Amino acid sequence: MSKPSDNPADPFKKALAEATKVMADDHDLNVQYSVDPSGKTADQMRLPQISRRLTRDEVMLARGTADALALHHKFHNAKTHARYVPQGQMARDLYEAMETARCEAMGARVMPGTASNIDHKIAGEAKRAGYAGIKTQAEAPLPVAAGYLIRHLATGRPMPEGADNVMELWRDFMQDRAADTLEDLQAKLSDQGAFAKFARQIIDDFGYGDQLGDDPDSEDENAEDDAEDGAEEEQDPDSTGEDDSDEQPEASPDQTQDDQQDPSEAQVSSDDMADQDAGEEAELPEGEAPMEPPAPNPVSDADPNYTVYVNTFDEEVLASELADPQELERLRAYLDQQLDPLKGAVSRLANKLQRRLQAQQNRSWEFDREEGILDAGRLARVVANPTTPLSFKVEKDTEFRDTVVTLLLDNSGSMRGRPISIAAICADVLARTLERCNVKVEILGFTTRAWKGGQSREKWLADGRPQQPGRLNDLRHIIYKQADAPWRRARDNLGLMMKEGLLKENIDGEALEWAHRRMVARREQRKILMVISDGAPVDDSSLSVNPANFLEKHLRDVIAMVEKRKMVELIAIGIGHDVTRYYNRAVTITDVDQLAGAMTEQLASLFDNDPRARARMFGIKKAS
Repeated sequence: MSKPSDNPADPFKKALAEATKVMADDHDLNVQYSVDPSGKTADQMRLPQISRRLTRDEVMLARGTADALALHHKFHNAKTHARYVPQGQMARDLYEAMETARCEAMGARVMPGTASNIDHKIAGEAKRAGYAGIKTQAEAPLPVAAGYLIRHLATGRPMPEGADNVMELWRDFMQDRAADTLEDLQAKLSDQGAFAKFARQIIDDFGYGDQLGDDPDSEDENAEDDAEDGAEEEQDPDSTGEDDSDEQPEASPDQTQDDQQDPSEAQVSSDDMADQDAGEEAELPEGEAPMEPPAPNPVSDADPNYTVYVNTFDEEVLASELADPQELERLRAYLDQQLDPLKGAVSRLANKLQRRLQAQQNRSWEFDREEGILDAGRLARVVANPTTPLSFKVEKDTEFRDTVVTLLLDNSGSMRGRPISIAAICADVLARTLERCNVKVEILGFTTRAWKGGQSREKWLADGRPQQPGRLNDLRHIIYKQADAPWRRARDNLGLMMKEGLLKENIDGEALEWAHRRMVARREQRKILMVISDGAPVDDSSLSVNPANFLEKHLRDVIAMVEKRKMVELIAIGIGHDVTRYYNRAVTITDVDQLAGAMTEQLASLFDNDPRARARMFGIKKAS
């Protein structure tokens, strides 16, 4: 007999889990509680953690989240959803938000109590996102507003505080553009396919029709028309038979006797036609088969066996494309405010790094100049022969050259809060410091576009769940600052890391290989890649249907490739996570406040401890 739990929250958590399974109509659903962001997969649901204090806010948030996810599980069909999903990012976000609102509205129809619970969840999300303080449309996300409007019109319920502000900022725009379409909302709710077409029409009304892609229904109609045309051709008595299959109908009375009785002539004619159609293939020596088409290139240079189910939905995007300039400016101001006490310490470390680098600059002299500093070393010849002219020298500084540094930042959900804030400000300060020393800096980030798989997983589900599909999530690789871009132009981009909902899961191996490819393509002689991460690669969708070490093995293979090729100098910093088991040159810090010092020391040590690399960087020639 198991020992009863002494946690007063456990009875509530157990009751909520059972109620959620019933509401989702899936008794096999695995309900868990976690500090990680809430979400669900086909067979698992993650709800917000509930402390021993069992506060009202915790309880209402958990109930609202559980109801929203259970209703989505019950009323959402992944195959239908994937069939109509748009291609463009904004259109896709609008489509997802409206589908979520549909599922919640359907729940309110059959279980009215769920509506008030979900109101608490929406209110909590709006409060965390600061929606109540937004003043302009530019700050309010249109997809969120569209989801709120659909829910409001479908249920007749007012939106909670903060959420109503976002909806009202866009309401006139949305109703002016899509007034006729919105009239059919109530009739479309119960049919997901009909609602998907309805959502696509609204997206077109909003002006994002160019992001919808091809209409799947028109494709089906074309396919049916082609099939009917093909059937008619087979039945057409006037058909020439040139495109018919090998199985021929019986000879008609109209055919000549020669057509039927001379198979040798027919064979010769057939062979001649084959020679003409085959073209150059007919010239191959007898018995030699045509060449097989080349095998597709492997996904990964480090491990040819590493597989990706589909990469159509992957994204390599500039930070400026994920938020408008006003939002980036606001997020940057928030970042500066959060880290104002830390700026002094980070700046002192950056100045220390700059002094250490500049102290290693090699100074050279140009001799036998007509003006400059008197060359005392050559005064003896003037004394010996006063007619000899004085010799001067000019000091020449050798600038830092042929060096590029890439900072690759983990943008996973576990970095949320202080770790990502400090990583962002350290990247900012290091970029400025190295730019003063004429060292180019690139800042990259990596995450996924969705929790638990995104469109890749939806396609996998629609395809019947093939075994071991490989990586099963949509990558998002973010370029915060390009190496050739000046720091002042990229400054606001780093504020994007503060955006709610950006940080999701981390697939380190592919991100590291992506950053390595970018560096190898550059012309600089020396390339330094610094990785900052707080954990091992984690993507629940991929790991649930592949071997447990699938992502970690690929990361090790990529690191081994990078270190073996020696085209890029690789260093890593782990925040509360031992990365020394992956990287040969790495350091692990236990407190995120140590990150600034670790980054500057690691960069400085590369130049202190590698005389040959330092000579290559600073243009020093070995004395003969």
